[in-house]
Amino acid sequence: MTIESLSNPSHALIIMDASIKNYIATSISHIHIWDKPIMKTLHHAINIMSTKAKLFTIRDSVNQATNSSSISKIIVVMDLIHTARKIFNILSHLFQIHIVAIFRELHLFFSYSQDNSIKF
Repeated sequence: MTIESLSNPSHALIIMDASIKNYIATSISHIHIWDKPIMKTLHHAINIMSTKAKLFTIRDSVNQATNSSSISKIIVVMDLIHTARKIFNILSHLFQIHIVAIFRELHLFFSYSQDNSIKF
């Protein structure tokens, strides 16, 4: 999947991670399109929940990848799958601000074409 995405100009590859150490959250993401690094982001936050930091990383990365209308497929590589599942749990009230923002970006992305897709 990764090799295929790097050879296709309409695929965005997002590699991300987030962690907390000594009450400091660090999130990092790399976005590549057609084997070219487009963006690298690094964020630090103090006194934040792990899940909130991870959702922010997903939100920021999806936002960056969906900014281009030429992207038809987004591939997300992460070790945050339990956090990604929270995106689709509408009963998770603590994280609704991030969930709504992610849904808004994905709604626009999917409205460009019914062939657009995202894989975690």
